[in-house]
Amino acid sequence: MSLKHAILSALLERPSSGLELARRFDRSIGFFWTATHQQIYRELARLEDNGLIRAIPAERPAQGQRKEYEVLSGGRAELTAWVALTDDPRPAREPLLLRLRAAAVLGSGSGDTLVAELERHLELHRQQLSEYEDIEERDFPEPMDAAAEPDRLRHLVLQAGIGRERFWIAWLDQALASLRE
Repeated sequence: MSLKHAILSALLERPSSGLELARRFDRSIGFFWTATHQQIYRELARLEDNGLIRAIPAERPAQGQRKEYEVLSGGRAELTAWVALTDDPRPAREPLLLRLRAAAVLGSGSGDTLVAELERHLELHRQQLSEYEDIEERDFPEPMDAAAEPDRLRHLVLQAGIGRERFWIAWLDQALASLRE
């Protein structure tokens, strides 16, 4: 996935300014695809230069007014083509796992230093799971099979995040139990 496709998806959901997009990335899109505000603004400029989006003309132009962007037909075609692509799963790049591997190589006692870090990660994953579950309760109150397709797809994305957090919590609990033996 690229930032370009994340922004096109977000703008098709709702035309937005750069600031609104950045806030949406911070609140929801960022749960599975992160970007800094600078990256978002640079990508908006590229998308506009390439004719994939445009700034919506303001009813009354004013200096310093935020530009709102919408997706043009070329942007929709780009996103449609991208959705049709196939991708193989990518290997995980998780620094915590690499540190555990390094501790194994270092030998006796080095794993003890990671317990606090594992506990910290466990708490962060518990907090993230709680946030996802709150979003699920708030935004998806009806059973998935009763929801319209766009909501089912959004719910599936959220459920992937919930599943990932549950995996990490279970794994971290297991790792901590093992290290404490």
